[in-house]
Amino acid sequence: MRVATIDLGTNTALLLVAESKADHPDGLVPLEERATIVRLGQGVDKTRRFAPEAIERTLACLKDYATVIRSYGATEMDIVGTSAMRDAAGAEPLHEFATQELGTPIRVISGDEEAHLTFDGALSGLSVTRGDPIVVFDIGGGSTEIVHGMLSAEGASIGFAKSFDLGSVRLTERFLASDPPTAAELDAVARYVSETLAAISLKPSRQTIGIAGTMTTLAAIALEMEPYESSKIHGCRMSTDMLRHVTRSLALMTLDQRRNVTGLDPKRADVIVSGGMIAVGVVEQLGSASVMVSDRGVRWGLARKLFLTRQAPRPPRPR
Repeated sequence: MRVATIDLGTNTALLLVAESKADHPDGLVPLEERATIVRLGQGVDKTRRFAPEAIERTLACLKDYATVIRSYGATEMDIVGTSAMRDAAGAEPLHEFATQELGTPIRVISGDEEAHLTFDGALSGLSVTRGDPIVVFDIGGGSTEIVHGMLSAEGASIGFAKSFDLGSVRLTERFLASDPPTAAELDAVARYVSETLAAISLKPSRQTIGIAGTMTTLAAIALEMEPYESSKIHGCRMSTDMLRHVTRSLALMTLDQRRNVTGLDPKRADVIVSGGMIAVGVVEQLGSASVMVSDRGVRWGLARKLFLTRQAPRPPRPR
């Protein structure tokens, strides 16, 4: 069985094509993974409507992904939209393409469902201690999900899951107008992040896991990694001090300087400072000394859900 999942985020569109394998620890093996920065949420924080050029970029990406999916012969598919598609109008061309060309409608999922999928997907392929608390956070372009739970032999159990309107694109457009950002602008971001997260009162966890493009990029920068290697990022650990150092260094650079930083995709250079500040704010609020980085997330949670649905025993047909 082969499945395909697409996560249409505010900044990045992510594709996973995977195959089920009973003898694999995860039960599924990735055949193809792609991440394309489409900036779907361009201007959404102000206008609450998708920009025509953002729709065109995302459509071009979906057309490319459709070709990949067909080439692998995936039999099951799920496509979800997250923060930007929750907030903005004008996504009809995307819905039409998905339904007509991929045969699968885009589901605009709630922040709560996104958080649950994040937790399940992020832990895939990681070595975590069962029975001990785990905190997973996912920094997107428009929102950040924080999930607290545990992993046992019976599966994942979640005690806390919340989506916050903290995203790298959203905060960049709202606060960072200068190049490089001024001290006052950076203070405004830090204050907004701190105030937004102030309601969280979770005990510090030795197992704090950060996922998505901001965290994998910050880890790649810290490791001076070029080109990007998923296998070396997935499961690596960053100290909170290193996270602060990398973010602070990026904030002192101009946009052109950041575009030349090893490990940083130039298309992410304009939003990485606010993304890093969100990451620092989350780990400080959680009281974590370090964070493990996961290269997986919603798309993996969707794939696991598709496999489990197909494998679940079906009720007998009535005679």
